[in-house]
Amino acid sequence: MGDNIISTNKLSITLGKKKILKDITFEVKEKEIFGFLGPSGAGKTTTIKLLTKQFIPTSGECMVQVPRESIGILSDNSGAYERLTVYRNLSFFAELSKVSNKKVEEILKKVKLWEDKDKKVKDLSKGMRQRLLLACAIIDSPKLLFLDEPTAALDPATTEEIHELLLNLRKNGTTIFLTTHNMEEADILCDRVAFLNKGEIVELGNPKDLKLKYAKDTVQILFDDDCVLDVKCDVNSIMKACKENSSKKIKSIHSQEPNLAEIFLSLTGRELK
Repeated sequence: MGDNIISTNKLSITLGKKKILKDITFEVKEKEIFGFLGPSGAGKTTTIKLLTKQFIPTSGECMVQVPRESIGILSDNSGAYERLTVYRNLSFFAELSKVSNKKVEEILKKVKLWEDKDKKVKDLSKGMRQRLLLACAIIDSPKLLFLDEPTAALDPATTEEIHELLLNLRKNGTTIFLTTHNMEEADILCDRVAFLNKGEIVELGNPKDLKLKYAKDTVQILFDDDCVLDVKCDVNSIMKACKENSSKKIKSIHSQEPNLAEIFLSLTGRELK
């Protein structure tokens, strides 16, 4: 990972009488996928609006170390021209960004819309429309990409295609700030994640490290007679259990690590919906 591309320090915002974000502090490193995770209403979209200068913070600081023209955004406000074709929509964004038509063809093939380039947007499925909006966001090869729930309500096949595309973007140098309430998606994509609950960051780290941090202090031993034992996670306890069951064969030994959704629930008492 490189230098910090986003830095915040005690960032807060109050809208009306409601404090949406409360003194949040985090950094996003260059060339990483950073997951900003939480349920609806936690403040994820508001954070993107602060980082992209759509909102002004009530207090605290936020710094984005790339020029505005090097930023791509896919949010619930993103849209396309319904009566124009897929190709014409992307060509329009390409013209605004001074990108060649060759790049339009390249991006449409990358998001698997080249065969549908002559379809009007109003006739696209939800998954195809989302891939077009993503194409518009990346047409000028942004250095920093903000994605607000990019796969919400999409079918598994389309979601997998978008995941593959995002991982390739990261591989080619794009930093991605991803908001989602889908913890499985975060586990697949993210180098680091922050848990946001009621406007506050309650945990931050690498998904694998977080699962180890909150793992139970036991291992589960499965024997060939399908007997399962939960044993304290130390060598002496494991050896004792194996010795007491020496007539059986061990099929597996597993540490008991929670998934990200379970960690969030244990920290906040809330499920992600």
